[in-house]
Amino acid sequence: MKKTRISSLLSSVVVGTLLATASWGAWAADSAEATIRKNLAAFSPQLKVIDEVSKTAVPGLYEVRVNKSDIFYTDAQGNYLLEGSLIDLKNKRNLTEERVTKLTAVKFDSLPLKDAFTIVRGNGKRKIAIFEDPQCGYCKRFERDLQKVDNVTIYMFLYPILGAESGEKSKAIWCSKDQVKAWQDWMVRDQAIPPAPASCDSNALARNVELGRNHRITGTPTIIFPDGSRVPGAIDSKQLEKLLAERTSEK
Repeated sequence: MKKTRISSLLSSVVVGTLLATASWGAWAADSAEATIRKNLAAFSPQLKVIDEVSKTAVPGLYEVRVNKSDIFYTDAQGNYLLEGSLIDLKNKRNLTEERVTKLTAVKFDSLPLKDAFTIVRGNGKRKIAIFEDPQCGYCKRFERDLQKVDNVTIYMFLYPILGAESGEKSKAIWCSKDQVKAWQDWMVRDQAIPPAPASCDSNALARNVELGRNHRITGTPTIIFPDGSRVPGAIDSKQLEKLLAERTSEK
């Protein structure tokens, strides 16, 4: 009877100790986060609004995330701030790059297709989304080679980020009766397009710019595949065909 009571008492002590340890760990983590938020806000006004503070794999080093996907690192007191890539040398991984890629990943099925126009070639079974600026020389080169790619559906997001003329050209294309023809006239055939009527609703262009910024699309063209992966920059038709085979399905 005594042994049972002692065992029960010891079990209670062990459980209580474990709970206390877990509670202290949670408190310490919360305390570090609060300290980091307080000190960084005091030292750096642009860090007054922090999205998230989390531990890294490096003891004493914390990740600070702001503006949805900007990553910094700091100590537990928030006295020092590091900007740059955190590299796992043993496993040869850029942890910062992996984190940003995850944060800015595009969910293809969630793309606002109402803000794009659609180009269908052949059976259209393979799908991609492309962000392009009509004033982008690389985009023109890419578009001309893209004509060789068949059996694809392209969701074209006009992305005017290269200045005022980009906005005017994008609006003219978006407001055309035949957006695909206007786009290809300008990008492929070097033909002028009529200016947009004053009554045209071109708010989609501003939404595209906001969408691209949220996903860190910083240059054009940028190709988005159904698996969420992306390719920035102009690639040739052979490279695109290879990627389409790897990253899309015709089923």
